[in-house]
Amino acid sequence: MYDCIIIGCGPSGMTCALYLKRAGKNVLIIERSMPGGQMVITTNVENYPGIAKIDGATLATSMFNQIVELGVDVKFEDVIDCDLDGDIKSVKTDKNVYQGKTVYIATGATSRLLNVDGEKRLTSKGVSYCATCDGALYKDKVVAVVGGGNTSLEDCLYLSNIAKKIYLIHRRDEFRGDDIMVKKIRQLEKECKIELLLNSQVTKVLGDNKVNAIEVYNKISSTTKEYKVDALFVAIGRIPDTQMFKNVECDDSGYIKVDEFKKTNLSGVYCGGDVSNTHLRQIVTACSDGAVASLSINEYLRKR
Repeated sequence: MYDCIIIGCGPSGMTCALYLKRAGKNVLIIERSMPGGQMVITTNVENYPGIAKIDGATLATSMFNQIVELGVDVKFEDVIDCDLDGDIKSVKTDKNVYQGKTVYIATGATSRLLNVDGEKRLTSKGVSYCATCDGALYKDKVVAVVGGGNTSLEDCLYLSNIAKKIYLIHRRDEFRGDDIMVKKIRQLEKECKIELLLNSQVTKVLGDNKVNAIEVYNKISSTTKEYKVDALFVAIGRIPDTQMFKNVECDDSGYIKVDEFKKTNLSGVYCGGDVSNTHLRQIVTACSDGAVASLSINEYLRKR
């Protein structure tokens, strides 16, 4: 019987485990792949306070070693079902069944891929799914952004203060983002900071060791053109990893709803990091979620 079962060994889950273990709690982390989550595939982390520059895998390893040295129990297994409604929570994996008094969900979210040639090969080598994370690496460079919703428009606005030029590529002729965002993009278009490629799709990412161009197909003209770019930012949505959590309330986009204390609608069940309905998804905010959740979990256990 664990005081807390943490599902997901990303920065949020590891921070929660760190705080709980230091408070004397019996903690289990279940992770299906490797420690670190999306952090592992981040080439350069330059916005984590106190560390000027570090690669994501090194930071993830450091976090993981810290919790292991504290004595946090870690199982590399795939969670396939959960019973979170009662006082005792049950988590079933492909190998075992574990019980705990509380559960912290930190399973993260996966970026939607374009699924085009060269995308996976050049991920973290110019292909990025987070402009806030990697945009600063392309100061005065030419970049492309793919998407038509608020995320892609926000990425363009953010990058407009960094990049020399931005290609915004959208498969339709109208954006799905808010009107005020679209107006700002149109203004940047007038200022020649952004070139809109509408009714268009990226069909290939080019480059040997880094991105140097993309191929774009225009559906109206039925032609393909190559554009020289230094980076491609894909902003076509994310998929939260929530399918195994029955009765946990999610928003319209599938993210788990939490309050300011990281509580879900189920008693004793908490959530944080990219899988929650947070406004910003960064390493530092994921760590913050884990710390806040640990205090809520401690309070819950104390009252029990």
